[in-house]
Amino acid sequence: MENILNYMYVLCGIILIIAGIYSLIDKKNPKRIGTFIFWVLFGVIFIGGKSIKPDVVGGILLFMGILTATKNVSIGSLANSSEEYRKEKAMKIGNKIFIPAVSIGVLAFVITQILEPYTKLNGLLGLSFAAILSLVITLIITKENPKYITYDSTRVLQQMGVTVILPQLLVSLGSIFKEAGVGGIISKMVSMFIPEQNILIAVVAYCIGMALFTAIMGNAFAAFSVIVLGIGEPFLMKAGGNPVIIGALGLTAGYCGTLITPMAANFNIIPATILEMKNKNGVILTQLPLALILLVIHIILIYVWAF
Repeated sequence: MENILNYMYVLCGIILIIAGIYSLIDKKNPKRIGTFIFWVLFGVIFIGGKSIKPDVVGGILLFMGILTATKNVSIGSLANSSEEYRKEKAMKIGNKIFIPAVSIGVLAFVITQILEPYTKLNGLLGLSFAAILSLVITLIITKENPKYITYDSTRVLQQMGVTVILPQLLVSLGSIFKEAGVGGIISKMVSMFIPEQNILIAVVAYCIGMALFTAIMGNAFAAFSVIVLGIGEPFLMKAGGNPVIIGALGLTAGYCGTLITPMAANFNIIPATILEMKNKNGVILTQLPLALILLVIHIILIYVWAF
């Protein structure tokens, strides 16, 4: 099963390299050389996987960061289909266009349940297979020529830009913080402000800390280990709180921070870019009230349910 997952990573790497090739032949892009190098290096990391030494991967990422910082990576001039053609297709397909997007989640869940007895990687494999099957469903519904898959994948990927690398970097940063003992530092700082045995204030600090740290990191998984070690374990679990409830609701409290941060670029910035919104923070501003309401609900649930 792990080999199958490796093949999926290789497939992702091939798509990234194809994006680099399209960038290189795009003569209208003045930064096509830097853009080509960026996407190809990213693809090499996916294809090489564990066979590439960590130091080498780190060096590649640093070089990719330099390319980005020096503004040598840009969106190409890959054109979309004409407005008339898209309107015609929209009228013909209607709401069926949402079926492929919905099917990714549904199929991922179903396939994950099927694979559960066979591998611990069932979640990643389920999502991988679901994405491929959803692509097939897309072709069936739209009746488009499969030859456009690589072109449109590249166009959307370049439109998303260098932010596609943020999730991997942020998860790595979370691991670094954990190894550096940031959780212990947070625990000492919080102990200065939380009265002993005051469960409510500890829960508030836990949920808000999870949301804020997620907003800084851009990823709830990256924040989770740090805040659980810094606040959850010493102040809530040791006070008799149910660790399952504290852990599960703590993670989803972190997602409240995801809703309000530009660091969660794949959720909040990329959609605004793809939809060509005038206000690039429009998604964040729309989600802000809901995020605050959900955060309060999490505080109440943990306080009432975990103790």
